[in-house]
Amino acid sequence: MKITRIKVYQVDLPLHEGSYKWSGGKSVDVFDSTVVAVETDSGITGYGEICPLGPFYLPAYAKGARTGINELGPHLLGEDPTRLGPINWHMDKALQGHPYVKSALDMACWDILGHASNQSVCELLGGRFGDDFHLYRAISQEVPEEMARKISGYREEGYRRFQLKVGGDPNEDIERIHAARAILEPSDKLVADANTGWLMHEAARVVRAVRDVDVYIEQPCAKYEENLAIRRRTDHPFIIDENIDSLAPLLRGHADGAMDVVNLKISKLGGITKLKQARDLCVDLGIAMTIEDSWGGDIVTAAIAALAHSTPSELLFSSTDFNSYVTCSIAEGAPQRSGGRLAAGIKPGLGICPHLEVLGDPLFVVE
Repeated sequence: MKITRIKVYQVDLPLHEGSYKWSGGKSVDVFDSTVVAVETDSGITGYGEICPLGPFYLPAYAKGARTGINELGPHLLGEDPTRLGPINWHMDKALQGHPYVKSALDMACWDILGHASNQSVCELLGGRFGDDFHLYRAISQEVPEEMARKISGYREEGYRRFQLKVGGDPNEDIERIHAARAILEPSDKLVADANTGWLMHEAARVVRAVRDVDVYIEQPCAKYEENLAIRRRTDHPFIIDENIDSLAPLLRGHADGAMDVVNLKISKLGGITKLKQARDLCVDLGIAMTIEDSWGGDIVTAAIAALAHSTPSELLFSSTDFNSYVTCSIAEGAPQRSGGRLAAGIKPGLGICPHLEVLGDPLFVVE
């Protein structure tokens, strides 16, 4: 089997809540998502998606993804998409860095492999653990009372894990954490995710002020060394996210005892193949994981579900369903949440069929 053509689409993903706000006053109203269709000489087409949160979050942005795919795509023509090792080797040789550019292409190759072997991507990744898995709900940064109100509403829908967007004014963040925890049950899990938004002295002040609150602290500061210093000042369970973009920092974090949970994002690592490597290493080391991506729609959600559902339940801290946050469906067959939980698809590949009328005409074609 050979890759013959790569089509690249752009689609806007508006949010049900109108906007999404997090640390440092950052906000997004509409996400800019890129969908790739990788066509083969066998007639099988695989689909992938990349939706960066923006260049102010990680070193990734939507137009950059498309420019990178246009640069990288010609190197993949004629290659066998079912040979995922060589495909990733070629991508890394042809384009240094830029893992987010490679993510959707790798995802599409997994979709092709699933169709070619008549297996779901979840089964190809090792097979499902249990019937479904826990989702978290991200709570956009607002005044403490409004965030607590939204948590209460999502809890009624079945969610039991909540990612509270903090990383703003420390005084308000302390109030946000207290207000959110006050309405939850002891078995519910609350994460205060600062998304690198605090300076060290601010982070130190917040963790001291909430020392008696049952809360996980996620990525309080920008630099790894800063986070490690805060980690050593608190006995709260600690999550590292933005600093973990490959196996090397993951191994360093484990050696330093820097985290109890690690947040693994598909596009941050470079695709399903690279995330599987990190996931399997975490399983061997006994590190719990949140498995997700920077953002996306139905195709990204299908890929997240395949990875999360094939992870041992005891080590899957949480995952997410980005397609429930947006108003636009870009594919049929994607997993849909039920009572704050999700299950991977059982059909071959990612189990999705894109809505081509929503995607429209491709922005460009590599052939």
